[in-house]
Amino acid sequence: MRKIKTRTITLLALCIALNIIGSNIALMLKLPIYLDAIGTVLAAAVFGPLGGMLVGGATGVIVGATTDLYSLFFMPVQLLTGFMAGWLYQRVKPGTWRSSWWLAGAIALPGTLLSTAITVILFHGITSSGSSMLIQLLLGTGMGKPVAVFLIQAGTDYLDRFITVYVVALVYRALRYKLPQAN
Repeated sequence: MRKIKTRTITLLALCIALNIIGSNIALMLKLPIYLDAIGTVLAAAVFGPLGGMLVGGATGVIVGATTDLYSLFFMPVQLLTGFMAGWLYQRVKPGTWRSSWWLAGAIALPGTLLSTAITVILFHGITSSGSSMLIQLLLGTGMGKPVAVFLIQAGTDYLDRFITVYVVALVYRALRYKLPQAN
């Protein structure tokens, strides 16, 4: 049986804390982005899909139990984001800038589809995030709820994941020689 190193556990805990801090900032300021996946994507870049999913799942449970109940319902999005980021980072170096725009889209799209379904089916378009205000604006124009939610989710998820991928690239480049390896 392989022993887990202390620095691996420490980095995973820091990634969870980063997600919790980011999500609470976005929630308190009612930002139309979420900032809850920076740690998930960082863990996925360092430890692969399983590390990303572990951090995303733990974040969903902790934030859902403490500050934002909606987070529990969106935990599958965190798990999917962790998986996609880990899978993609196995093919692309995390510290490269040129890949940020398409990498953000590839990580965001599956989660966008899933979060749109969750938002429409479970919450009828209204959640605790600041993007709900944008959805209400589109609904006021007569647009259908699924289309309005998808359009806002696509835009806000992409912007959120672009910021996330960019921050992860900065952190990864700064710490690449000190980060524990996934293997």
